[in-house]
Amino acid sequence: MAAKEESRNEGSSVVSDLLNFLNASPTAFHAVDEAKKLLRSIGYEQVLERENWKLEAGKKYFFTRNHSTIVAFAIGKKFVAGNGFHIVGAHTDSPCLKLKPISKVTKSGYLEVGVQTYGGGLWHTWFDRDLTVAGRVIIREEKDGSVSYLHRLVRIEEPIIRIPTLAIHLDRNVNDGFKVNTQTHLLPILATSIKAELDKVVGENGCIESQAQNDGKKSNEKIDSNRHHSLLLQLLASQLGCKPDDICDFELQACDTQPSILAGATKEFIFSGRLDNLCMSFCSLKALVDATASESSLEDEAGVRMVALFDHEEVGSNSAQGAGSPVTLNALSRITNSFTSDSQLLEKAIQKSFLVSADMAHALHPNYVDKHEENHQPKLHGGLVIKHNANQRYATNAVTSFVFREIANNHELPIQDFVVRNDMGCGSTIGPILASGVGIRTVDVGAPQLSMHSIREMCAVDDVKHSYEHFKAYFQEFTHLDAKITVDT
Repeated sequence: MAAKEESRNEGSSVVSDLLNFLNASPTAFHAVDEAKKLLRSIGYEQVLERENWKLEAGKKYFFTRNHSTIVAFAIGKKFVAGNGFHIVGAHTDSPCLKLKPISKVTKSGYLEVGVQTYGGGLWHTWFDRDLTVAGRVIIREEKDGSVSYLHRLVRIEEPIIRIPTLAIHLDRNVNDGFKVNTQTHLLPILATSIKAELDKVVGENGCIESQAQNDGKKSNEKIDSNRHHSLLLQLLASQLGCKPDDICDFELQACDTQPSILAGATKEFIFSGRLDNLCMSFCSLKALVDATASESSLEDEAGVRMVALFDHEEVGSNSAQGAGSPVTLNALSRITNSFTSDSQLLEKAIQKSFLVSADMAHALHPNYVDKHEENHQPKLHGGLVIKHNANQRYATNAVTSFVFREIANNHELPIQDFVVRNDMGCGSTIGPILASGVGIRTVDVGAPQLSMHSIREMCAVDDVKHSYEHFKAYFQEFTHLDAKITVDT
């Protein structure tokens, strides 16, 4: 009875922590920043890819790439070079609207913000929402005659932009089918021209300019107010505590200001943006943290427990910080080589390793039951979904699904299976990318959700708890279970 109560309290804490994580993470940059705070709080040490690593068995580390991808790992005290890695991989990005390099649009007396679509979003859900901007800014800082350029995160809390729908009186057929033109319809309004003119704070010369000495030569750093509205630059500068002319460049995206909440008549749901895939990112990270928190947690571990959260999954993972980059292989190689000079041990380690590709899954929608294959209808509260696809859109096979299912059985955790209908296309994940690129055994899983790729998604509280418990058990038990499995002999 006491064990059940402890598990219930732990589950409630995970849900509360997830909501806090979601509310603090409007962008991939912010999600990585929150992950860093959590890891540091229990003793994970940051290492830098551009420096040499001095790693020790029994210690915990993390590194970031582009501040939008993060890899955390805990080395077992019994680890020796050639032993395997037990990884959960997820992604930090979500479909959104990103500001264009020239975002300044003035039309019909309005200041609008030019945006480009990122990923496969349900763009009609972005209309009539209270939006703001968040992301990262490159700031020029001069101190004691020396100039440096800083990466700073920014988020304007209050709503500053909105994409209004057209009145039905001007489009009587809209309810018969509205097709969003992503070039002409998705322009958020920032202000009216007359109000912006009255409140103007930036000079009339068309640019914000600063000069600094660099190696004895004068250099000009500008962010052109012909590229971005002066009003937007002033709002960013005010938030950052700098001058507009200190802003050299930025990567910003529109985001909803409505907070993530516990919801439903019985408080069984989470309503939030970016559940795909910050829910899996957080559950895996929290599981790693709790599976490595105590002094004794790594005593009998012979492998490396790892979480890898990648950027750019929603657009194919082909970037320097995506799952298609060498980041995973680099991490495995550098960790292995920290304990040996024998280069052949990396290949041995990969064959002993295992990846859980964790990305949210499509729950059965009660109003569209025919969209699911009859025998494969994942439901909310039903636990993690194992994803299968014979054409390798998912990397699951009989061996890898058995491993994940066996862990569920040992802990009385629910588990579900999903196969897409034969007459429908199938999405994909980082699973096949890493399985083929690294050569690692992989299972594709995810918690079920509704409204995937909407600005406002939903999942079940129970599935957050199930996911966390499943990932935690995987980290703690995989080494022992894998020793019992025989395949290539």
